[in-house]
Amino acid sequence: MTETHMQDRSGLAPGETGPSGETGPVEQAGAWALRHLRRMKGNALRVRAILRGRSQRAAGARRALRPGHRPQDVLAVMLLTVGIAAIALDIPTYPWLRSLPDEYKQAFSAITDLGKGHWILWTTGLYCLLTLALDWDRLRFRVRAALALVWTHAAFIFSVVAASGIAVLLLKWLLGRARPKLYEEVGPVYFDVLSFKGAYTSFPSGHSTTVAAFATALALIFPAYRWLIAVCAFWIAFSRIMVGAHYPSDVIAGTLLGLTIALAMGRWMARRRLGFHFDEHGAIEPIAGRRSAGLALAGLWQGVTGRRGWRRAVPAPILSETRKEAD
Repeated sequence: MTETHMQDRSGLAPGETGPSGETGPVEQAGAWALRHLRRMKGNALRVRAILRGRSQRAAGARRALRPGHRPQDVLAVMLLTVGIAAIALDIPTYPWLRSLPDEYKQAFSAITDLGKGHWILWTTGLYCLLTLALDWDRLRFRVRAALALVWTHAAFIFSVVAASGIAVLLLKWLLGRARPKLYEEVGPVYFDVLSFKGAYTSFPSGHSTTVAAFATALALIFPAYRWLIAVCAFWIAFSRIMVGAHYPSDVIAGTLLGLTIALAMGRWMARRRLGFHFDEHGAIEPIAGRRSAGLALAGLWQGVTGRRGWRRAVPAPILSETRKEAD
């Protein structure tokens, strides 16, 4: 490649500095990336400072768990429902599935992969990382409020799905229950503890755990749609049985595990008033009401569609000083 080809429109080659101090495209790109990385680090430190500042609030907001929400109550429900399912449902399920037409399995195969956590983690994680690179001080109030609201809930969903995924993986590989495809060889209640084989990772269902954690998080964020969210989550979790990947007891255990982790994380955030708070009955509900959230999102939409600018009006001296600090 010749020197002419290596030059940009300004006539500068990479590493070359012009008379006025301007640099080439490589240096400009490096400076741009470094500036945004510094901004991401600064915003991350601000988030950490907010979390640390809420520790005293969390200590004062501790309240006893209601009956049915205590760890021993959840464990009792899990032992009861999973035990009944293992005795009454697991044994006849596999022969029943074999008697169904293949169209049923194909239909549920179309939705079963929605229970995978990678698409949830990628979307929420990338949003949280990319928005940390923004200069939040220059954004208009409604835009900043909307982005912060979405950031809080995205981080909540990411944490819930990641934590439930780690927990279910540990249980899967620890317990080593045989999958339904080994039904005729070892039966429905065979466990090979610490076998570390893919065919012995049936209990609990990972898809069901992810779906339950994700659905519970959405139900806490959008309480008016909780029944619709619950029904959709049910069919996605039920698809794991229909495609022959899990027994009913696997799905029930995974659902209870994901539900428990999401509620525990929701309580952790509500004590710190991060996106949620407790109502007068001790239930978790979002801090932002419909009206305030709607106004914030409307401001964000106006910025996206170009009806209004993203940035707020800043006096010229302040803006120039801010730019010097950023550079």
